[in-house]
Amino acid sequence: MTLEALGGSAENRLNKEKARRAAQHPDRPGEKCGAEAGAYRPVIDRNACEGKRDCVEVCPYDVFEVRKIDDQDFSSLSFLGKLKSRAHGRLSAYTPHADLCQACGLCVVACPEKAIRLVAIKNL
Repeated sequence: MTLEALGGSAENRLNKEKARRAAQHPDRPGEKCGAEAGAYRPVIDRNACEGKRDCVEVCPYDVFEVRKIDDQDFSSLSFLGKLKSRAHGRLSAYTPHADLCQACGLCVVACPEKAIRLVAIKNL
């Protein structure tokens, strides 16, 4: 993936250096990205997510946002997940525009907590 391909509506939020490193990562699941938008969806493991925003900074499709974890999501965390969430300001990644995901996998390899995976819609 070239940097030119990393443009789009997220351009002002995109960290081009992080995106470049993620694009070169050997374990990136979507190396042949370009899946039809909405065919895959990023799924966040809220027990692992620390809201560090790497997903926001590398996603060329503006799929992610980081905000305070919803009360319902917080209550479903494990005891350790709740402690971790509190330690990190109760922030978590959300995917308000998951329908725009084209399965490039940049978010998966950029997430320092390995809290994101791509799932085919039919498997949700």
